[in-house]
Amino acid sequence: MRPAARARTALAALLTALALALLPAVPAHPAPTADPTVAVSRNQAPKGGEITVSGTGWKAGALLMVLLCGQATPDKGVVGGTNSCANTDGRAATVDPRGAFSVKLPVAAPPKPCPCVVHVSGVTGQQDVVDAALAVTGHPTAPLPDATGDGRLAVLTAARLEGSGSLLTWFGAPPARTVVLTVGNLGTAPVRDPVFLVGTARGVLAPRDEEHQWRGTVKPGQKARIELDVELSAGAHGDYRVSVSYGGKVLAEQPWKVGRPWGVVLFWALLAVVVPAALFRIGMVLVDRAGGRNRDSVPVPVTADPDGPGTAAALPWFLPDSAPYENSPTTKGHS
Repeated sequence: MRPAARARTALAALLTALALALLPAVPAHPAPTADPTVAVSRNQAPKGGEITVSGTGWKAGALLMVLLCGQATPDKGVVGGTNSCANTDGRAATVDPRGAFSVKLPVAAPPKPCPCVVHVSGVTGQQDVVDAALAVTGHPTAPLPDATGDGRLAVLTAARLEGSGSLLTWFGAPPARTVVLTVGNLGTAPVRDPVFLVGTARGVLAPRDEEHQWRGTVKPGQKARIELDVELSAGAHGDYRVSVSYGGKVLAEQPWKVGRPWGVVLFWALLAVVVPAALFRIGMVLVDRAGGRNRDSVPVPVTADPDGPGTAAALPWFLPDSAPYENSPTTKGHS
């Protein structure tokens, strides 16, 4: 290669390296925004129709639940929890690597009157909740009830689990307990019919939350005893953790050690002994019956006789000369 060509090649490589160094670094995936957002394809839709719900700023890979709820506004949330939502017509969505999602949602009639919202909440990976307003044509409208979330509930006594297992639990029935805790209202407004989230988790697995609405009112400065039922799946055993949340905050956690259902183990152990024993007895009965049939079919041996070949030999006690009744008197004395 000529010196001039080598100089031009070196200069081009130098300029390329300089340009790459000056370019700003572009991340593989844009970082999610500080607050997740939700948008609907249209602000008003008739019952029985369909809308598109999309969002950005969510954590990549998070699982979301999308519901249409009545008796709710974006600023005050869903009054009464998901009891005001069309739960059977909800949709699940998974956030893509860019932090966005999009899903089709049927416009079903919620159990409560409008104002209505599209309620998007994180199930795994991100527990944020975002609402977007939606007017449902043909659905009744009513004023919102008194706000229930202006008060602030705080735990006054440590939570505890009450109850014990039964004989059915020993044989695999679902273990059940009651979470008992005392809360106080530290706010300035009463809290009416609060909705708690009771979660059960085992090990490092994410908790499985269920909504429990407590019926009653906690006035400012007052306290109340809260009892919430919790139940595991059939056959559950091991170390579990029960948590109670309200307003997005965990109020209490309590460990729960669930014993193994030894009745099920005993049942299978007895079954493993009884079934082979029963099969063995049945087999012995069949063998015995088969042996009896073979004995009945054995032929009587035939011996040779001077009177003729193949004549069966007469038994000695049946010989005519030795019959006992011939030697006995057959008639009485002379009359």
